[in-house]
Amino acid sequence: MATRHIVALGGGGFSDEGLPTRLDDFILSLARNRRPRICFLPTASGDSETYPIKFYRAFAPRECQPSDLALFRRTVADLRAFLLEQDVIYVGGGNTANMLAIWRVHGVDAILREAWEAGVVLAGISAGAICWFEAAVTDSFGVPPTGLRDGLGLLSGSACPHYNSEDERRPVYHELVLGGFPGGYAADDGAGLHFVDRELAEVVSEVEGRSAYEVKLEGGAVRERPIKPRSLS
Repeated sequence: MATRHIVALGGGGFSDEGLPTRLDDFILSLARNRRPRICFLPTASGDSETYPIKFYRAFAPRECQPSDLALFRRTVADLRAFLLEQDVIYVGGGNTANMLAIWRVHGVDAILREAWEAGVVLAGISAGAICWFEAAVTDSFGVPPTGLRDGLGLLSGSACPHYNSEDERRPVYHELVLGGFPGGYAADDGAGLHFVDRELAEVVSEVEGRSAYEVKLEGGAVRERPIKPRSLS
């Protein structure tokens, strides 16, 4: 079986300014080919027309072959063939619940699992980070955030993005876990969780002071453990 990689970014990457970032370089470095084919899925943004522009602005200058896949205005007939020929699939932020529903209608959820098992690197920001888990903290249904329990389940447990930049994320996550929600990981903007074959291999960060955290229930209380990141700066 191929080595399976997932990189879940709490926020940041090219999404902020459409500029190359070290987190994006790290994601590309995991690809199996020297000039990897990387496909961007903007589904969570409702296939925003501007989001792919940022993606191409950031990745066109790199040694890679960028493409994007729209599902609201779908032009690709054979989604399975298209996605399985990629080396990296990069999922953007937005509404996680809506994205998962659209993926399931088009069969993309099953294709992504097959791609991951075949060694395609899966990565994403915010919605594109938490979708890989069994459960997640999401603002898909408005503010404050709430728990979502029907993620793709490639990774066990739960995830929470934007841990440093959105004040309501931490208390909501803790309250959910205390009430029986599966524990998991939270990530700051500018930090990424790198999983290899379902296990957390490391946390990487491109911003000083940004990291990730393990959040779980222990002895009837929620425990939050900071995870020291490897700096990409």
